[in-house]
Amino acid sequence: MTIEVVQQRLLDYHSQTILEQENALKEIVQEIALLALSRSGFFRVGAFQGGTCLRILYGLERFSEDLDFVLETPDKTFTWSHYLQTMVEDFTNYGFSLEVKNRQESDKIVKTAFLKADSQGGELIIKDFGTQKRLLRIKLEIDTNPPEGSHFEVKYLDFPLPYSVRAQDLPSLFAGKCHALLCRDYVKGRDWYDFIWYVSRQVTVNFNLLENAIAQAGPWKNKGTKITPTWLTEELNNKIQTIDWEEAQKDVARFLKPRETASLALWSQEFFLTRVEKLHQRLVNIL
Repeated sequence: MTIEVVQQRLLDYHSQTILEQENALKEIVQEIALLALSRSGFFRVGAFQGGTCLRILYGLERFSEDLDFVLETPDKTFTWSHYLQTMVEDFTNYGFSLEVKNRQESDKIVKTAFLKADSQGGELIIKDFGTQKRLLRIKLEIDTNPPEGSHFEVKYLDFPLPYSVRAQDLPSLFAGKCHALLCRDYVKGRDWYDFIWYVSRQVTVNFNLLENAIAQAGPWKNKGTKITPTWLTEELNNKIQTIDWEEAQKDVARFLKPRETASLALWSQEFFLTRVEKLHQRLVNIL
């Protein structure tokens, strides 16, 4: 019965291309992984964050690749091992053969584990798309030394069965995204797509978290920078003027359905500067 649940879920996406179907199947795998983490008690110590969190819990239109998490309190001794044992069992129940590759290094603050979910042998039959085999790679990443200031909330999901997930709230997620936009040493179009989403929904920024994150990592590390709405908008404007927007579009396009890609034609320096101005007006009105 559990395999049929996955098959029906895949049909519900109404995918029109192989790429859309692969994105849908990857999202199904992500939700099964979240169920396994919930059952294992992970969300008593950690919380969901990042682009996939925004997609699954808050309705972001683009698909996402990885599962990102943050500990509530720093713990450099954290290990994925206990939680991954439950994951193998749950993936088997839903018709997937799961191989776990734990690439954790004890001296790394951000610890990762890679999941390879392989549906083959007729266990998961995908109709109308030339092959019955899918090899998916999902990365788990957790920040074991998070900056102070996050706020959390409990969200509920219904697939593949009801369970709860603890996640950063939207202002905290937006703070993390602003930190990535300003401090990431390469351009990631998905970050800017998410930025548009936050601004359009008038999400505010958790400035306490952002200030602590800025002080912890990036160009302003340990400089005592006071993060204000004016500082944030000025630095975002500076960043926007350095970006190749055609390259940024290419990064995000494969994660969108065709009806969503039309919006990428707007992407330009001028467009994003107007989005920053809109954010600035929102922030100065409420702070």
